[in-house]
Formats: sequence, structure tokens, C-alpha cells
Amino acid sequence: PGLYVRLFCCRSVADTTSKMELSSSSSSSRVVLLAAALTGSALTALVWTFVERWQRDRKRRSVSGRSAQCCVVVGSQWGDEGKGKIVDVLAGGADIVARFNGGANAGHTLEVDDKKYAFHLLPCGILHENCLNVIGNGVVAHLPTLFEEVDQLGKDALDRLVVSDRAHVVLDSHKEIDGIIENEKSNEKNGALGTTKRGIGPCYASKANRNGVRFSDLLDGSFREKLANLRSFQRKHYPGASDDGADGADDDDSEDPEYEQIQKFAKVLVEKKCIRDTVGLIDSALKRGKKILAEGANAALLDLDFGTYPYVTSSSTTSGGVCSGLGVPPSKIDCLIGVVKAYTTRVGAGPFPTELDLRDDGPGQHLSEVGHEYGTTTGRKRRCGWLDAALLRYSHAVNGYDSVCLTKLDVLTGLDTIKIGISYSLPPHGHVAGLFPASLTDLANVDVEYVTLDGWQDDITKCTSFDDLPTQAQRYIRAIEFYSGLTVSWVGIGPGRSDIILMPGII
Repeated sequence: PGLYVRLFCCRSVADTTSKMELSSSSSSSRVVLLAAALTGSALTALVWTFVERWQRDRKRRSVSGRSAQCCVVVGSQWGDEGKGKIVDVLAGGADIVARFNGGANAGHTLEVDDKKYAFHLLPCGILHENCLNVIGNGVVAHLPTLFEEVDQLGKDALDRLVVSDRAHVVLDSHKEIDGIIENEKSNEKNGALGTTKRGIGPCYASKANRNGVRFSDLLDGSFREKLANLRSFQRKHYPGASDDGADGADDDDSEDPEYEQIQKFAKVLVEKKCIRDTVGLIDSALKRGKKILAEGANAALLDLDFGTYPYVTSSSTTSGGVCSGLGVPPSKIDCLIGVVKAYTTRVGAGPFPTELDLRDDGPGQHLSEVGHEYGTTTGRKRRCGWLDAALLRYSHAVNGYDSVCLTKLDVLTGLDTIKIGISYSLPPHGHVAGLFPASLTDLANVDVEYVTLDGWQDDITKCTSFDDLPTQAQRYIRAIEFYSGLTVSWVGIGPGRSDIILMPGII
């Protein structure tokens, strides 16, 4: 900073730069232009060094997310990493918590005052009374499910909830189509995808087909007509999926239970002024210096483009989804936090290089039972395996994490040894093309190289700092950083709301 001030105070520099156009508002651009005016290559190099250090220090200061104006939290593996914990921590200092993708196919479980809350659509900030919660345009929402979650908290929760008028509505027929497609795939060679059958994929398909129903349609009187048009399309392409109320959907005098139910919910949302332009709302908040926390559903390896396709979800789950799912410019994102479970899990079918057998009395069963690895949305038993650093390096390349929150470290307590998968090789030549195989055949056949570390037996749920952790647990965290190239900023050490510690050196 002293160099910056001296450059600006130098009379000769001021005389020179008065003839130049310094239109850029970027501090780094102004400094470089000033250095160029002095035509000294050594000084230019010195200034660049200063700028790089300034930018690096600035980023280092914000990697915890607490000081960022716009912080994003996304899952880094195959989902179920425990994103709700860090979102809940950061939501306490946020003005707005916004959900940017997915639907009721994802779930957060939070424990507050010995009471558990399972949210599938509501942002985690809904538990904070002074926080406004936004369901963004990238989300697809099933209204009955949304109101079931609101009922957990009381109707007052609607006073701090806003739903984007550009978000799409999930219909019961979407759920039926989801089931039809899954049943068809179960008879194929590769089997079913393992979706939650919540209608998410078919709703996004309606969005892509440009015949979906949006929340804005609930406001402008076009809902019934668009519902009828969508049902007509569904009856033609998915026979039996839109029978309920479909025959008279365009007749104002006919009975249509789903239409009436949606209208009832819509009336409540309109009275509470919940359906709004969230793009303008967030833009205005950012301009007024408000703090925004964006939370994603699912995780990087379930992304429609970058995940283990076709065993993926139907939305953009990576950091790019924040921009398209909320209307936030990339330049406004100050801090991106990935959430990494201390081991790996996934639900449904698809390759899983570090998977463990859950049937015997070994580490796989330990992770499953101690970690309570059952889906929040479906109740299905999750597949479990060792942490995969190769996967995390790919996830980092796609997202560009400033830091990661490591969750469920306490689940590893009691294991004699712990492994980390650090690299892949593909027989017979050993070469894996690219950073992470796009071919599921290749991914299913990779050999994983592991590093083995000592486990620990001491209970860590009462630890309040990194130094309180057993030495073996500390080494495990540092090993994750080393092999993945990531910075761990937070560590979850138990199921409680406050069971999380900040890593040393992280502000």
C-alpha cells in the first residue's frame, strides 16, 4: 500500500498520467499504467509483484466466506456432503440466502436445539429470523412440498421467503413421468439411473421444451391455459401421466384437484408477496452492500455437463450454475466454498472408484452405520467409500474453490487405518486420458492408488480448535490438502449445529 501511495503522490508521475486516459476503476490496472508511464521494466515488475501479493492476500482473507459480500457454497463430490452445516453458520451473517438450482430431489438436515429439520426446497437461512431467503429462477419447485416444509416452521416463515417469478413449477405429472422413465430404464442393460422420482428431470425437460409452467404464470392469469397445454403434450408423449384433471383442464367449470391445490397455495404466496423478481432484488441488494449467500443442491459430480453422465441430476450444480440460476454476474462472487465429506458417498447407480463393501464388518459398514448414510429425500442406503483426491482435483478444476469445508470427520473415529485415493491408472497401459475420465467404462475400470494413514480412537465432537484434534486427525486433514490441492477452512466434527471449527490461519 505504501508503494501505491508513493506512486500516486509523485509529481512527475502525476504530470505524465494527466495526459493518459485512466478510465479503468481497477486498482491493479491503474498501478500498472502508472508503472508503464515511468517506463521502467524493473519498477513494472515490482508493481506486478505488489499487485499479485495484494490480490492473493485479499483472497486469503476471504476464504472462510465470513467477510465476503457474495459467497457461494456447493457440493464437491456426489452430494450429501452436509452443505447445510456451513450454510447455516454463514447464514448468521448474511442478509440473503439464495438457492440457485435443483428441486426437492436434494435435502439438508439441520439439528437445532435437539430438533431436526429436513429441508428439500427451503434455503437453510430460513432458520434465521433476520435473513431473507430466495428460491432462484434456476430452481424447480413442487408447491405441496414447499408448504410441507413451511409448516415445520409456521406460516411466519413466508415473511422471509421470496420465490423467483422465473422459477418453474413441478407438477404431479412430472413426478409420474419420472417414475415411468425410471421403470423403463430398470429393464435396460445399465439399469435405472436412481433418481428420486420427484419430477425434477421431467420438469427441466418441460423448461427446455419451452412448454413449462413458471411462477409468473400464477400471477398473470395464464396458468390454467398453460397447464392444459402442458398436459396435452404429456398425454401425447407419456400416456397415463396426466390423467388427473386433464380432460377438463381447459374448462373453467370442471373439477381439477391439482389446479385447485396450486391456486390455493399461489393465493397464499401472492398475499405474502413471495413471488417476485429475484434478479432485481439481488442486484439491488448487492449495490446496497448487502451480504448474499448462495447455496447449491446436489454436487459437482452430479452436474449435467461435468458429472458422471448419465448418472447425474438435470441442472447445473457447479459454480457456473450460480450465475444462470440466480442472475448474479461472475464478477460479483467473492468467495466459493466447496463442501467435502471426509469420505465419499453416492446414491444410485454409476461408477464409484473408491467404493467399499457394506456387507461385511469392515470400514464400509462403519462409515454407513456411524455416518447414518441414508438419503434425506428417499431414505435409500448410500454407497460408501474412501475419500477420492483425484475426484476432488477434478472438482476443483471445474469450480475453482477458494477453500473447502470438510464435514463428518467424526465418523472416521474408531477406524484403525484410513485410506485416501490419490490417483487413477487404467489397465493395461496405466494412462488415464484427461483430468477425470468422461467415459464411464474407463471410470469403472480404473485402478486406484491409495495412501494409508493411522486412524484415531478419541472422541472429537468436543474439540473446539484444530489443535484439540488428535494428531492422526490433524495429519488426515493436512493429507487431504496435500493430495487434492485444496485449502481446508472449516471442519465439521459432529452432527450439532455448532459442531464445526475454523482452521488455523483462516480469517
